[in-house]
Amino acid sequence: MNNLLTVSASDWLNKVPEVTLSFWIIKIMSTTVGETGADFLAVNAGFGQGLTRTVMAALLAVALFTQLRTHRYTPWIYWLTVVLVSVVGTQITDLLTDGLGVSLYVSTSAFAVALAAIFFVWYRVERTLSIHDIVTRSRELFYWSAILCTFALGTAAGDLATEALGLGFTWGAVAFGALIGITYAAWRMGGNAVLTFWIGYILTRPFGAALGDLLTQAKTYGGLGMGAMWTSALFLSVIVMLVAVAQFSMNAGRSAQVTE
Repeated sequence: MNNLLTVSASDWLNKVPEVTLSFWIIKIMSTTVGETGADFLAVNAGFGQGLTRTVMAALLAVALFTQLRTHRYTPWIYWLTVVLVSVVGTQITDLLTDGLGVSLYVSTSAFAVALAAIFFVWYRVERTLSIHDIVTRSRELFYWSAILCTFALGTAAGDLATEALGLGFTWGAVAFGALIGITYAAWRMGGNAVLTFWIGYILTRPFGAALGDLLTQAKTYGGLGMGAMWTSALFLSVIVMLVAVAQFSMNAGRSAQVTE
């Protein structure tokens, strides 16, 4: 544990992947898996909400600890952590909404304030919110705190739009997809890269949640009826394939550097 807390910044490389098309595909699919995976384990697999939350929280703790111990970006560790954060973030919102009866208006507002507070403290301490500079322990802790909050916020905002505001799954996915497109256009036209990244990152969560509900819910409820198991399996397969390609490419690059 002492080694975990005392790693010199000079020993680190950036702990976050480059923001490419593959990054956004995996991110959106991981958000969908967070929605469908939590439902499958709790309902279809019969684990129940309590056991599912406990198991997923424990797995996230192990994955996050492993991620924090590494000194550079390692695709399979990083994305495993993201998928588990997605599941746990979904469960946090579901616990507040379904278990404690907290209004989606309240939870969405509360998570938005919490995320703003994380960003405020992060910037005051580090003077940057860029993901290209996650090269110290404190920055990585701020980063993962923000990531967890974005997943919880995105789940609450997505449910607020599709359920409380009555957009439904299809129009919810279209609405959030359009907002992502506007954010991308703003970046292309010279918008602040850090700001547009985080806006896009937040929006992909409710987009992925709406997409997951659209695919899994029965047709009588406005979905396509694929079911949580098949949707989760399909999206996880694509995630595993893309992460495997990234891991292979990274390992090949390191081997080439060693032989030079």
